Amino acid sequence: MTHPYTSFIDKKIILASQSPRRKQLLEWAEVPFEVVVVPTEETYPSSLSLPEIPIYIAKQKAVAVREFLIQNKKPHDIIIAADTIVVAAGKVTGKPVSEENAFEILSGLSGQTHQVITGVYISGLEEHYFSDVTEVAFHDLSEAELRYYIQQYKPFDKAGAYGIQEWIGVAGIRSINGDFYNVMGLPVSRVLQALKSGKV
Repeated sequence: MTHPYTSFIDKKIILASQSPRRKQLLEWAEVPFEVVVVPTEETYPSSLSLPEIPIYIAKQKAVAVREFLIQNKKPHDIIIAADTIVVAAGKVTGKPVSEENAFEILSGLSGQTHQVITGVYISGLEEHYFSDVTEVAFHDLSEAELRYYIQQYKPFDKAGAYGIQEWIGVAGIRSINGDFYNVMGLPVSRVLQALKSGKV
């Protein structure tokens, strides 16, 4: 049977991310790719709007990887980069730096609704970028629940100090408005739409 993604499945696609979640989502989508990561500063101008922030950071990742590939004469057709931020009470919540910081962040999300915004930057024949917003509402969570999650799952590499695909997502999330996979780190269906469009 012919694969429906014949328009891009034979292209050299690079994922500019070390996130195991983004890697897993592209694998589930049956997109062939290689991972190439060049460390970049996840900083941004203060003048950016919230949806622009993760796009800006994703572009920096893609540009760094593209320059690395060119310098090392490595073939590539398309580079996909992404960044995810969590916005609570209008402020960007970063990755926790300690258990207590993770507890502080999650305590602020407990019983509240926050936004998860993933910015995607795709570099090919043309550049294509967008951000996707998902609203996530948590139940009121006890200190025992929060500390159990932090100690068992150590979410120190995750924006907002949680992974929706983990225990806290099952036990603590009341509702989601938007793309579940966007909260995992990649609005993969929108990435596929961009790849299928032939504009990248």
